[in-house]
Amino acid sequence: MSMLALEFAIFCIEEIALKLQIPGSAVYDMLSKRSDILSSYIIPSYDVLHTQSKEYIVDDIIALMREEGVLV
Repeated sequence: MSMLALEFAIFCIEEIALKLQIPGSAVYDMLSKRSDILSSYIIPSYDVLHTQSKEYIVDDIIALMREEGVLV
């Protein structure tokens, strides 16, 4: 994983936590322990996702979290 992809993953976790008003550690658990969204979607899709707006990225990942059942 590149440093840019790692920084992007942290950005995603922090921004999702802000939007959902929950701790970043809870978001990390949802994305990496309760699902594999972090390793199967966020990191591999870095090249495409990082070109989108913050709102798009956050809403897209939250929608995926709901699809995967880690967020209701």
